Formats: sequence, structure tokens, C-alpha cells
Amino acid sequence: MTRSFADRHIGPDSGELARILATIGVESLDALATTALPATILDESGLGALPAPASEHEVLEELATLAQANTVATSMIGLGYYDTLTPPVLVRNLLENPAWYTAYTPYQPEISQGRLEALLNFQTMVSDLTGMDVANASMLDEATAAAEAMTLLRRAGKSKSNRLLIDADLFPQTKTIIGTRAEPLGIEIIEADLSTGELPEGEFFGVIVQTPGASGHIVDWTSLFAAAHERGALVAAGADLLAMTLSTPPGEQGADVCFGTTQRFGVPMGFGGPHAGYLAVRTAFARQLPGRLVGVSVDADGAPAYRLALQTREQHIRREKATSNICTAQVLLAIVAAMYASYHGANGLRAIARRVHQHAAAVATGLGGAVVHSAFFDTVLAHVPGGAEAVVAKAKSKGINLRLVDADHVAIACDEATTDAHVAAVVESFGTALTPDAGAGAEPAAIETRTSDYLTHPAFTRHHTETAMLRYLRALSDKDIALDRSMIPLGSCTMKLNATAEMEPITWPGFARLHPFAPTEDTPGIRTLIADLERWLAEITGYDAVSLQPNAGSQGEYAGLLAIRRYHLDRGDDHRDTCLIPSSAHGTNAASAAMVGMRVEVVKCRANGDVDLDDLRAKIADHADRLACIMITYPSTHGVYEHEVAELCALVHDAGGQVYVDGANLNALVGLARPGRFGGDVSHLNLHKTFCIPHGGGGPGVGPVAVGAHLAQYLPGDPLEAGSHAVSAANYGSASILPITWAYIRMMGAEG
Repeated sequence: MTRSFADRHIGPDSGELARILATIGVESLDALATTALPATILDESGLGALPAPASEHEVLEELATLAQANTVATSMIGLGYYDTLTPPVLVRNLLENPAWYTAYTPYQPEISQGRLEALLNFQTMVSDLTGMDVANASMLDEATAAAEAMTLLRRAGKSKSNRLLIDADLFPQTKTIIGTRAEPLGIEIIEADLSTGELPEGEFFGVIVQTPGASGHIVDWTSLFAAAHERGALVAAGADLLAMTLSTPPGEQGADVCFGTTQRFGVPMGFGGPHAGYLAVRTAFARQLPGRLVGVSVDADGAPAYRLALQTREQHIRREKATSNICTAQVLLAIVAAMYASYHGANGLRAIARRVHQHAAAVATGLGGAVVHSAFFDTVLAHVPGGAEAVVAKAKSKGINLRLVDADHVAIACDEATTDAHVAAVVESFGTALTPDAGAGAEPAAIETRTSDYLTHPAFTRHHTETAMLRYLRALSDKDIALDRSMIPLGSCTMKLNATAEMEPITWPGFARLHPFAPTEDTPGIRTLIADLERWLAEITGYDAVSLQPNAGSQGEYAGLLAIRRYHLDRGDDHRDTCLIPSSAHGTNAASAAMVGMRVEVVKCRANGDVDLDDLRAKIADHADRLACIMITYPSTHGVYEHEVAELCALVHDAGGQVYVDGANLNALVGLARPGRFGGDVSHLNLHKTFCIPHGGGGPGVGPVAVGAHLAQYLPGDPLEAGSHAVSAANYGSASILPITWAYIRMMGAEG
């Protein structure tokens, strides 16, 4: 008999299942569900909107068709996303290796020594290249790292001002995410051109700049940073790590914080993610770092050992007083970036950077007087009055995507994959848009100003041959426990198979080499996949609309609460700012509520862990006029299906509040009950828990947010649009790993 994918995924055969059921004392899985779940929420209508299950080979053929529908153009768009050449030894032995991608988050250091060492390498790489003292073990993406930098500047500084000054040349998506985070916290954003070295009048608690800027311009920020410090403000700088191999890093110019992305260090663009962002600080602010920090300790025998020296599991203790709601990182992608640096070493990275800059300089020479900035690294901004659209269209006809800045400006970003032929085609695309007297143009300003050493640790000097890197990766993975050798001994959310058929498509160029801001006509395949997934997840959860933008569960929580907040504000209920949270709730719940400006009130639980409805009624009575929402986890963190959940939802709705159902335990509801039908208004889902995206040693994750129809208009918008309330740098978050969940649902079908 041919076994289906569901048979292979679930594991137990009919005989084994019968023994399990006999031990429990029920006749069937349906009988078990009827016994365990409250009759008021048990949903027996089925998941009719899901397609019939397909085989592994059928699904791979369907995904190949979707990938082939996308146009993999030469991307010269930039804005923090660049084509990169991932060394094959890293593709095969790290990115596609279950020893690395199936490992769980490193809360148990004794079985995580390999990836903890790799993360320490990541921290060292970031610290060295930015010129900072301490870096964390990665952030979710560059824009959210910038937002975390903003809140760090505010809490670490002494200024009482609520104003943040940002440079006009920040990436547009970074500006949007900063704006999203700032508004609920009462932070006023002031934007100005800071390249002049002059600060606007008034007080600021912080200043944020970028090098190179969105326009490609490289500025020496030393005097501006000094002026900001004289005003009592702290400074954060976004820094391109490849550019920092040549240019003086912000840490040496006086920055207090650095943020950015490591995407161009061997991690494919993937239509937006996942990529490892970073955050680095001066030593004085080390304990203010959000996320995780790997430190060197000693084991019971006195030998060196690695552990998480700082981690935001502090949320479980500090809750609404936590400084961030992020509880994971982008471990797998951070390790790829660190190993890319290890494989190339300082000299190799410097050579790549010089080649990138030389191609950009060749573009500038070809464009002559149209070039706006003489100091640049990889991105050239050209002024072509009234001709920008024609230039972009001409380049598009040659298979190259440039960035249309406005009607008069085009930006061209070079990267590791840029060739001389690309340069020639770009220059030719400008054609008649260049003025006849443009001349040869000014020589690019010398950008090789860095004098300090970097990447001198043996981790970056010993593994430059493929054999050495292969053995290093194997030696590290041998120190870990992952699904390739054992069931993970921690975390119910890991008890699933990360099927090879689900994983295979993520490295296909048709998904992996798409720029997130590529023209819509280039990406019909992945957009179809995303639309399918949104529709299927809505069917499974009983909600009306889904956004796949949040790139972690914490971001999904934040987006859901932000939707509730905006819903109340639009109705004139700006006084509704109280969030009720059971005492048993996940720590990120309270932290997320605080981040959207809500006051947290704790609802007591009974001895068995159920929410105490008497205390809930009392809390609702006390805060009725101010009640914004309640956040519950269902089943509860005690693993119990609370039988009064429908009544709980009704009590909150009757008081004018909304119900947020945390999707952390959705594994126990899929196919049995739908939170959107038993009283939930919004839920975030963890695709890395319920829908087979592997944890990768502590990231990537994906945390879509699902809402009822009345909240649909408040879902995150396009990050390129100011004021869109986007929560991640790319519109579809970690899009390149969505084929994993698509394949899982497609192969399982409703019955599976």
C-alpha cells in the first residue's frame, strides 16, 4: 500500500494509533476531540476550502510552476537588499542541512554548543565591522532593528525630550517601521537632511542616520555625532557591513548604537526574508540590548562553554516592564552570514567590497555629470530631469531592475553578482537622458578610510578552504541535538517533521533571488502562493483576513494589538487603553501590549490554571470604560481547553472590548475549532510551531496575523508607504520560507 504524505508526517500507523487510543481510553481521535474540547467550540464543519491532498512530487511540480512564473531579473534596486553569491559549501552543509535547520532554540546550552559558537562568531563579526563593543545574536530585520534602536536610545539616555531626529536619507521602509513603533509610545519624529552636519533647533533624545544612505551617499558623521552628544542626545547609525570593510565605521565616529542587516553576506533576498538584522552598542548599553547575547562561560569541568548571557525570556519575569517583546532571533540566517565572513575572511570581504565599489564607480563614470553624489559605495544616484521612467523602462527591457526614485532620479545599486556587462547595459539604458555636456564626471571620492583591523579571530582565519569549512560546520553540528538525531527534548512546538519536500524549494532562484520591491509583474508566482496561503489560513482559523507580513510571533502579536488599538481610535474610543491578561499568559503578551501603549491588568487564574471568571467580571467592571481587549492563549499555557472560553469572549465583547487569542498552541485546534468562530477577533499564528517552518536553532519564525472583517482594514500596510502601519521591512515578511507552509498544507489536505 502506498503511504500518503500525511501517513509519513504523522508517524503512527493504525495499529500504533489503536494502542495509543486504548491507553487513553477512547475509541477514536474524533471521540478524543469530543471528550477534550467544549461542545460550544467544537467545529465539525470541516475545512472545505482547502484543496485535496497532493503527493510530494505533485506539490514540487506545482511549486516549480509558481517559481517559473516569476521573473528573476538582475536586481539593482538596493535599499538594503542585494544579490549575493552563497558559497555552495554553505548551501549544502548549512542552509539545506537538517542538523542546522531543525535544531530548536538554544535554551539548553549543553546541547547547543555548536550553534552558540556560530552565534558568537556572528556577534564578533558585527562588533568588528561596526566598530562597536558588543553585538547581539541577531534581530528580525534591519527596519525592526532600527525601531529597537530608537527605544533603546530613549530608555538609555538622560534626555527628557520625546523627539527623535532621523536623517532624510534613511531607507524608506526603515522610516515607516520607526513611525509605526513611535506613534503609540508618544515619540515625535523629526526628519531632516543631516548630511550638512547641522542639527535643527530644539531638544532630541536621539538621532538616527544611515551609512551609506538610501541615495548611496557616504557622509562622515563625526562632527554631527559630537554635536548630538553636546545636546544630550544619543546616536544610532545604520551601517552596511560590506561597506564597513572599506569605510570608517560609525563606532569609530562616535555612534552609541549601530543597526543593520547581514543579508548581503550570503543570504538570498528571498522576496524580503528571512534575513538576520543586527544591533550593536557601546559597553555602557550592553544590558539594554533586546534579543539574545551569547557569552563565554565555563562548564562543570572548568572548560570553556557558551551560554545565553542575556535573553528576552526576561519577559516572563518583567512582563509589561520588559524592554522588548522579541523572544527569538534569526539564528539560521545569522549563522549563514557569520560563516560567509568566516569563509572569505577579512581579505576576501575587502576584495568583494572593492569589486562592488569599482562597478559602481564605472557606472558613475559612464553617467558623467548626472551623478548626484561623489562619495558612494555601491549605489549611484543619477539626476535625469523628466527622464527617470524612460531609463528604468529601458533597463527593464534589458532584464535589469533599477530603482525609480522620482520623475527626475534613478538609483543604481551594484552588488556581489554585478558584472561588467550589467554596468554597460545600465549606462546604455540612460542613452539620450544624459545631457550632451555631462562630461566624464567627477572622480568618486575616496571611501577607503578605514585603518582599523577586523575579523582577526581564528574563527575568521582558519576556514578559507572548502575542506576546512566543511569540517568546521560538521564539528559544530556534532555538538548539537537536532531532529536529525533525536526528538527535541524541549518545547511542544517542535514536535513535528520539517519535511524535505517542504524545504527543497526555498533555495530555488525563482523564489530566492526576488527583490522584495521588484516590479509586481515580475512576481506573479510568489504572489499566487501568498494569496493561497492567506486564504487557507483564514479557512483554518475562521477569520476573514490574514497578513503574512509579521516575521516572528512577537511581531504578529504587535500587529494584532495595533489593529485593535487603531480600531478603537477610529471609533472615537481613544480612552480604551486597558489590556486584560491572565496571570498564566506568555510573557510576550504583556510586553506587546505595553509596546502599543496599553496598560496591562492581570486577571487571576484558578488553581487548575483556568481563567477566574469571577475575577474577570470584577476587572471588567473596574475598567469597563477603558477596556481595549483581553489576550488569552487557547488552549491555555497549562495545556487545557477551558470550557468557559465562549463565555469569557462574550463578557469582553459586551463591555466593548476585543478578544485576542494567542495562536501559540494552535496545533491543538487545527481542524477541531476555529478561534475566529468561537469569539476571537484577532490571532497571531506561529508558522514555525504549527505549520512546519523549522526553528533553525532559534529562528527564522513567521507570525502571520489573522483578523475578523471589522479589523481587516487595520492590518499592516506596504512598508514603502509612510504611515502604513507596517511592522516589518518587507511587505510579505519572510516570504522565501512561505513555500514550506504552502507545501505542508497542500500535501496534508483537510483530513491530514
